[in-house]
Amino acid sequence: MSLRTRRSARAGQYVALLCYLVFLAFPFLWLISTAFKPAPELGSLHPTWIPEHPTLDNFRQAFDEQPLLRAAANSLIAAVSAGVIAVVIATPMAYVMARHRSRLSAAATGWVVVSQAFPFVLLIIPLFLVLKHLHLINTLWGLIMVYVVWSLPFALWMLVGYVRAVPPELEEAAAVDGASRLRTLVSVTAPLLAPGIVATALFAFITAWNEFFFALVLLKTPEKQTLPVVLTHFLGAEGASDLGPLAAAAFLATLPSLVLFAVIQRRITGGMLAGAVKS
Repeated sequence: MSLRTRRSARAGQYVALLCYLVFLAFPFLWLISTAFKPAPELGSLHPTWIPEHPTLDNFRQAFDEQPLLRAAANSLIAAVSAGVIAVVIATPMAYVMARHRSRLSAAATGWVVVSQAFPFVLLIIPLFLVLKHLHLINTLWGLIMVYVVWSLPFALWMLVGYVRAVPPELEEAAAVDGASRLRTLVSVTAPLLAPGIVATALFAFITAWNEFFFALVLLKTPEKQTLPVVLTHFLGAEGASDLGPLAAAAFLATLPSLVLFAVIQRRITGGMLAGAVKS
């Protein structure tokens, strides 16, 4: 392949990547634009990308109409709790499945993948009956349990891959140096799994933060509802919506996920074996 052909192929890849990024960013950029537009511009027949008269009235109206702070606090409690509990449960399970391969481990891994294909509708009735028996309907703890169960299979599948990427020779070398099994897991394996643990926790957090269906069914009182459920309150009868406040509230609802990802992205993309060299 000639140099000119390689450059043309590289340029084509960059153009395709740029188009894909624009495709992904368009809804979010339009959401931001809508959130800052006054009512006359929202009803204009000729919409513009950039608000001609940007305003914060939509944000003020959103907070006045709905208890967004309380709903955000409920979502934060549920998402953080689900992420932490899922990681705490999945990490030792993933280690055992990755290091002790057997037919049972392979069957468990297959079941983990298959379980993700189950639709919500098939699960909500048995989940509702179980939580009702445990007196956890209309409680954040009941919702957290559902989020943990729902995110645990994929979290386990993710962590198994990370554990298998850690060379067992590192653990064997630590054992030769006299380290106990627990010491090896804490000092050698766990630091190398940090990127995987962070990525898994982020997945569980975002899944719980954005989840709507389970929260809608299991939480009845307004004081317990999460942010995605409260956002639907901006929709009126027959599909009519209060577009400005809805866009403002939806924009605020996306910020925690974006900020969290921006803060820990280096941790996620960091080298899996950073620090594995013995000093």
